[in-house]
Amino acid sequence: MTNKERYSEWVAKQEYVPLSMHPWWLDAVCAGKGWDVLLVEDEQKQILGAMPYLLRKRAWFKYIVMPPLSQSGGIWVTPEVTADRWKTAEVCRRFKEQLDAMGLAYYYQQYIPGSLCVDAMHGLGFKTKERVTYRVEDLSDLDALIASFSKNKRRQLQKALSLHVEKTMDIEEFWRFHSRCLESRKRRCSYSREFLLVLERKARRLNQCEIISICNADGQPYAAALLVWDKRYMYYLVPTYDAAFGESGASALLVLEAMKLAREKQVHFDFEGSMERGIANHYKQFGSTRTTYFGVEKYYKPIFRIAIWIQKLREWRYR
Repeated sequence: MTNKERYSEWVAKQEYVPLSMHPWWLDAVCAGKGWDVLLVEDEQKQILGAMPYLLRKRAWFKYIVMPPLSQSGGIWVTPEVTADRWKTAEVCRRFKEQLDAMGLAYYYQQYIPGSLCVDAMHGLGFKTKERVTYRVEDLSDLDALIASFSKNKRRQLQKALSLHVEKTMDIEEFWRFHSRCLESRKRRCSYSREFLLVLERKARRLNQCEIISICNADGQPYAAALLVWDKRYMYYLVPTYDAAFGESGASALLVLEAMKLAREKQVHFDFEGSMERGIANHYKQFGSTRTTYFGVEKYYKPIFRIAIWIQKLREWRYR
């Protein structure tokens, strides 16, 4: 049995594993690139921790990075390991040994908020980078939730009273709308249509996604979002809006309707983070809590910094 097969069986038995670390999600977001997993076991061959990863190659370099649209990855350990800092540190040390043996040029993964593995990996010589997402944990009282919105967002909701929510947009229509919205702002999507279709299809089969759109009386969409969820969180994965109707309040109504769906599914709400100031300011105004998580990084070959710099430059050009 391969590590991936063992990992799939192990994930199915866990009380909780974040969405972006599930095998089906990795199959979707790593399609055509492949992924694998490192395991650490006890003496009885029971898995203590797992590190699913996407291995990429460029020229003679091998490197590990986060797959597209994936917030968290890195090391996931069993609850009994999490309860003991010494065990956590030991498991992380064994993962480091496996990473060191892979002949990597670079390693980067983002760990879940509160992961004890971040400190352990830092102690083993890895650098950590603070990242931020915004979450709403309590969705039980919608009136209280709306009252926690900023005055600006409540004002936008008033503007949106003539609009309505739809759940009939399919993924092809969503992609076309999303592409038009980006083009109007002289931007383009960092992933392909096929990538999004595969991801949505796999999530839809498991009843773990929904597309909601905010439309006018004629059914014209002003804003839309692809939402996905696991047992604990709904993620505001791909929101998009038509800038021509930026004053309509559609973007505020879109967030509220997404939160209502999370409440219906009995999960918390995660804006899926943003390191861009404007987007972060938008999310802050919905009664959300700033939540820190960390990227864990190591340059095994310093020359690889140049390749990373070129990649970031390309990403910046497409924003």
